[in-house]
Amino acid sequence: MLIHRSDYELLSYCVHKARYARAKSCGSTVVGLTTIAQGEASIKLQTRPTPLQADRSFRGRIRRTWPTWRTKGIAALRILFGLIWAVNAWFKWQPVFQSNIVQTVTGAKGGQPGPIQAWISFWGHLVSGNPLLFAQILATTETAIAVLLVLGLLGNLTDVVGILLTLGIWSTAEGFGGPYKPGESTDIGTAIIYAVVFAILLVVSASHYYGLDQWLTPRLGRFGFLAAGTFWYRRREV
Repeated sequence: MLIHRSDYELLSYCVHKARYARAKSCGSTVVGLTTIAQGEASIKLQTRPTPLQADRSFRGRIRRTWPTWRTKGIAALRILFGLIWAVNAWFKWQPVFQSNIVQTVTGAKGGQPGPIQAWISFWGHLVSGNPLLFAQILATTETAIAVLLVLGLLGNLTDVVGILLTLGIWSTAEGFGGPYKPGESTDIGTAIIYAVVFAILLVVSASHYYGLDQWLTPRLGRFGFLAAGTFWYRRREV
């Protein structure tokens, strides 16, 4: 669309507004200013709407801009959750826990339905092959989760591992929160709540806020999904 000199003053105002207000007052994005052969000025307008409250922090991803207090809150909750996991990991390193891990895994088997008893027995038999090894793997995993949460490092990977780990604990050591008996059961277990928290952290990309993933994600390229990027790779738009 060509705009002649008679309207140049009005369009100059629009150009000024577009540079500092992202063209919200003019309703479109000004993308170029050219001069044609007859000496008349023209401005080419692109009518594609400008995405508001967003920025392209990572490859192919439009990230919503949160208020500062909210981003600080997300970061604080992530760090607090990491400290909770640090306490959990400390308990897992205790010799008493490591020597009784088989009993811990199979302790919720009594009174459960047949399929759940078979599931718990399977894991109890697997752990009994080398209890100390499994206890140390569990303690090491929880320690790594705690450190990565506090640092905001490899957030997506940490959250997915956390979800799988807590669901495994919930389905074995907690017996899916059961057995459920009217008048006796009061909740569905605690590990499932941990899994939900991990899922929330994953959805909001919590490690991006005041975490190392803010720096690491764009440097990982197509592997940015391990940090705070998307789980699919797209080329950066020009």
